[in-house]
Amino acid sequence: MSFLVDVLRLTRIEHSIMLVIAVIAAELIAGNGVLPNTYTLILSFVTPIFVSMSAFAINDYFDIEVDTLNKKIRPLTEGKMSPNHALAIAVISMIIGVAASYLINWYCFAIALIFGALALLYSYKLKETLFIGNAYVAFSMSIPFVFGNYVVSSNMGSALILVSVMIFIAGLGREIQGTIRDYKGDSARGVKSLPRCIGIYWSSMAALIAYIIAIAISAYLFFDVSPFLGNLIFGALILITDILLLYAGFGYLSSRKQQFYDKARNISLAAMAIALVAILITAASL
Repeated sequence: MSFLVDVLRLTRIEHSIMLVIAVIAAELIAGNGVLPNTYTLILSFVTPIFVSMSAFAINDYFDIEVDTLNKKIRPLTEGKMSPNHALAIAVISMIIGVAASYLINWYCFAIALIFGALALLYSYKLKETLFIGNAYVAFSMSIPFVFGNYVVSSNMGSALILVSVMIFIAGLGREIQGTIRDYKGDSARGVKSLPRCIGIYWSSMAALIAYIIAIAISAYLFFDVSPFLGNLIFGALILITDILLLYAGFGYLSSRKQQFYDKARNISLAAMAIALVAILITAASL
């Protein structure tokens, strides 16, 4: 039982749950309120869950050194699981996830395959590439909406395009803040992160600007784009999200304390989760 718990911790199962919520929302919006048949629906859950699990497992496999330097609590840094276990979990999970996407359609198969390849490249090399690594992680937050759309449709409407862009930009801001939080460990490893190139202040400013752009898109969705147009539940929840993002964004500008960085990480994660719920509730009302 304890090993299973460590597997779930290694693979960040909470992120998989968030991905499934995004996929369901996208399927509802693209399908005008109708979900695909049960067989396809289950497959559309299996793919993001297992591909995400693989991505996190392979990330920890390659990143055990920096996680130790940054004093992150992970199954590998705690010695509760060997690197070989993490590698095996990553390979098996990726095979399951990609195989499930193949059974849906070619669009989904291509998306899963490309994302899986990017996950491996990110963990192996892209993470240490200036800004590209941050962009990949932000992309991983928005791709479930693209995947969910193509489960049920061969075209992507403006609503889901805007949602994907909004999540991507907010995720990019969150990832930039993550490089600030990991500044000491990245410096020890010589990683060329944004804070090491332009400084912590200007990196914090970049993250705040990203949040403001995402907030502007969320407002545009509420005031002008169906099915979000005038939806009061969406408006209320997305307002909470926007306030939390602004708190984290301005907080990074004024604080240089690791304690705040750790708190802001949870706040921004909560903001993203609330945004997902807002989108799902709106999609379910179709």
